[in-house]
Amino acid sequence: MGNEDEMGLSNHPSMVPRTDLEKEQLIKRLKRIEGQVRGIQKMVEEDRYCVDVLIQVTAVNNALKKVGMNLLERHTTHCVSGAIKSGSGDEAIKELMKVVDQFTRT
Repeated sequence: MGNEDEMGLSNHPSMVPRTDLEKEQLIKRLKRIEGQVRGIQKMVEEDRYCVDVLIQVTAVNNALKKVGMNLLERHTTHCVSGAIKSGSGDEAIKELMKVVDQFTRT
């Protein structure tokens, strides 16, 4: 993967950087999910019962949704709130609504 600028993810003007604790918690949760995904891969390799695999897939999907909700909540309470306070709330709200629409489609 490239750096954030190459991926179109450079710092946004209203971005409020995550604290070290927030990053640590997110990374810990994502690593746990990564382990779950590797476990699913192993289950498939071992030809485990489909229902058991599907249950684990559901658990991973739910865990990712929880991460997404955490990020969405933080973005709203920090980045969007800050943009509103600084007078650029309309654009931040428009962006937020677009992200909420994408997030809720999954």
